Amino acid sequence: MCGRYVTVTSVKAIEKRFQVTAGPDYTGAPPPPNTNVSHGDAAPVITGDRPDALQAMQFGFTPSWAKKQFYMINARSEGDHNADNDPGYRGAMGILQKPMFRQSIRTRRCLVIADAFIEGPQREKLAKPYVVYSRDGQRPFALAGIWDEWTDTGSGEVIRSFAIITTTACDAMHAIGHHRSPVMLDPEDERRWIDPITPLTDATALLRPIPDGRLNAYPIDTAIKNPRLNGTALLQPTGERIFPEYDFELHQSLQMLGMGESPARQRRGGESPTAQGSLF
Repeated sequence: MCGRYVTVTSVKAIEKRFQVTAGPDYTGAPPPPNTNVSHGDAAPVITGDRPDALQAMQFGFTPSWAKKQFYMINARSEGDHNADNDPGYRGAMGILQKPMFRQSIRTRRCLVIADAFIEGPQREKLAKPYVVYSRDGQRPFALAGIWDEWTDTGSGEVIRSFAIITTTACDAMHAIGHHRSPVMLDPEDERRWIDPITPLTDATALLRPIPDGRLNAYPIDTAIKNPRLNGTALLQPTGERIFPEYDFELHQSLQMLGMGESPARQRRGGESPTAQGSLF
């Protein structure tokens, strides 16, 4: 499961990294940096129908045919075929048959832009949270997602929303005690994933587990459980990394005032206006 994640890279840096241009969603008052992306939040994505544009969509998927709004944050790539979450599973992708997702997996795939994600043990969940990040220092990266467009028949409002696709756990997730991982795409596969002409078998072949050794994690405060809280203080370590790192230091200073976070927003996140926080 991937229910919370981090997206703090500037729009300009995302444009450069993914070779896109910020669309209308990023004019006026674009979504601010978010250290605690939760269901219902607007977050950056890149879709197959507009592959050169950076868009903001709602995290929490609702299919177009639904009578009411849903907030499906994750879609299991194996569907019901891997009920035991066997990390060695290499069988059919049950997502292709799931009524909730079977249309979007074919025609509406997207890249979910993230700098890290938040996870906890299967039992304790966010009562024992960790920040999970890429050990090679690459951020942002792309998670495999699907999206759809739903219209509220009462208000006429059109909501474009997405879910993150999950797969079996890698070594970092096992160390945390969790049974699932989001699908993290290799940079060379990102365009293939969203391209609508990519054969479906080729697209689903990209829904593979994250290789062992790619991720690391460290524990953070349980304040992250509150979806209303934000700010770099939420990402401060409260303990050691699950895998020691000696030759490559990922801790770096991040001053959110330089990335669009107001002093008032920082105070809501529990920081003083002048504080600098450690991000990974």
